[in-house]
Amino acid sequence: MPSQVSGNLSLFDRFASAADRVVSGAWFFAFCVLLVVIWLPSFVLIRDVNTWQLIINTLTTIVTFLLVALLQNTQTRSDAALQHKLNAIADGLADLMEKVAADRPELREDYEELRAAVGLEKREGS
Repeated sequence: MPSQVSGNLSLFDRFASAADRVVSGAWFFAFCVLLVVIWLPSFVLIRDVNTWQLIINTLTTIVTFLLVALLQNTQTRSDAALQHKLNAIADGLADLMEKVAADRPELREDYEELRAAVGLEKREGS
């Protein structure tokens, strides 16, 4: 195959996938809105504006930092899987074009162009 994508996921990859499913749901957004709604009136308890703002800024920074790392992992694996599928389709199409090119010489140039465009190596016959 033109690219290698492993079906075995590490513990971190499984955790990142689970986190992606959780944070991409509407209920997670609602939970975040609820946290902000709860935080707003907490000023009455804290009384210091700087401390009050520091709490929300620190929490959002930490959560954002962690979620970016987790979601980037998930996106990278998704991109690799998609590329693997596209390479398999291109390889299959190139094989089909090679077989048909014997009867239709005009396809030979298209076949060579496809193989060059997607980086497919020529196989040696055995």
